Amino acid sequence: MENKIQGVILAGGLARRMQGEDKGLILFKQKPLCLHCAERLRPQVARLAINANRNLERYQAFGFPVFCDELKGFQGPLSGMLSGLEQSLLPFVLFVPCDGPFLPLNLAQRLFQACQEKNALLAYACDEVRAHPTFCLMHRSLAPKLAQFLAQGERRLLKFMQENHALAVKFHDGQAFENFNTLADVEKKEN
Repeated sequence: MENKIQGVILAGGLARRMQGEDKGLILFKQKPLCLHCAERLRPQVARLAINANRNLERYQAFGFPVFCDELKGFQGPLSGMLSGLEQSLLPFVLFVPCDGPFLPLNLAQRLFQACQEKNALLAYACDEVRAHPTFCLMHRSLAPKLAQFLAQGERRLLKFMQENHALAVKFHDGQAFENFNTLADVEKKEN
C-alpha cells in the first residue's frame, strides 16, 4: 500500500485569519505546524512533499520536496491538489492540510482500503459531525478532471468530490481533524 501513495501537506494558502502569517510555519508546542503533520504522515506514505506558495526556503529546510501551485493567485486547496497530482510519480496522493497536527496515524491505510474495496479513485475523511475533505486520497488519473473543474471557475472541494463519486470514510476520533484557523486557536491548544 505505502509504495503506491505520495503524501502532500497543503501549506499554500494565504492564512487570512492568521493575520497573514504562514500557517504551516506557526509554532505549536515549539515546532512548526507543518512538521507536526509531516511526523504523523511520513510513516504512512512512500514519499512526502509540501505544497507551498511562499517561504519556500523555510519549507525546503524541513528536508522534503516543495512545490508551488501551477495556478497563480492562491486559488484554494484544489489548486494545490492539482499540482500534487501532476507532480506525483505514484498512483495515489494523500493530501492533508498543514494545520491538522493530530491527523490519524491510520489515515492512509483507511482511505486506501476504502478505495480498493469499492474500486474508487477518491476518498476523504469524515467524522460523526462533518466532512473533512482536505484529508483525502486521490488517484492521479483525476488530474484532467480537476484541471477542467478549476478552469470552469469552481473551487468547492466537496462539489468536486461528489461529482467524482468520492467515498466518505468515517473516523470516530473527531479531534484527529481538529485544525487551527486563528492564532487564538493555537494559543488555546498550547495550554
